[in-house]
Amino acid sequence: MGRAFEYRKATKLKRWGHMARTFTKIGKQIAIAVKAGGPDPDNNPHLRSIILNAKRENMPLENVKRAIKNAMGKDQSDYKEVTYEGYGPHGIAIFVDAATDNTTRTVGNVRAIFNKFSGNLGTMGSLSFLFDHKCVFTFKKKDGVEMDELILDLIDYGVDDEYDTDEESGEITIYGDPKCFGEIQKHLEENGFEVTGAEFTRIPNDLKDVTPEERETIDKMVELLEDDDDVQNVYTNMKPE
Repeated sequence: MGRAFEYRKATKLKRWGHMARTFTKIGKQIAIAVKAGGPDPDNNPHLRSIILNAKRENMPLENVKRAIKNAMGKDQSDYKEVTYEGYGPHGIAIFVDAATDNTTRTVGNVRAIFNKFSGNLGTMGSLSFLFDHKCVFTFKKKDGVEMDELILDLIDYGVDDEYDTDEESGEITIYGDPKCFGEIQKHLEENGFEVTGAEFTRIPNDLKDVTPEERETIDKMVELLEDDDDVQNVYTNMKPE
């Protein structure tokens, strides 16, 4: 397995232990996608991918339909996607993706958590050199398809030459340029691949070792950030256990 796969697996396992607000966060993603591309998943690839992810998180279909309907309502909040980045305890870089209808509230909450752990919230883009922003697709492998040939084909659509295979599920995970999200998704679907997951992520390119005591402190900070209703994802360059 590649570096990106192992990092994502470790962070997802940790995140799945704190899923109390998952449906609320997916609801915000749906609202943003509907506003940008409309309520029809067939004509809105971003919304289609969020619905796939909602299914993976066991979000009931009725909840998804309700979120789409609410997103079209006049009283729907105007959510914006924002990012915050800075250094936490022990020099660990932390990247926070959020969706909010009140940036003043959100930045105040995020800054308070950074301050609580003697961290420093930086300016936008200050840590971009430490994280690779990627779109990630997971799909079922098809019989008779040579992966090397498929990857060579997908490179023309902004996909990296690194991919991962999950032997248990038979799923393939590929990584690509976020700007090519729609093209990659369309190419996979038009060629008959069953896409089971699609998302955006940030993968650190310089992982740092920490002691068990340092990890405990950083984990507490990450948990507080993830507990905020506006926060979608938290990434660090701390080496997974």
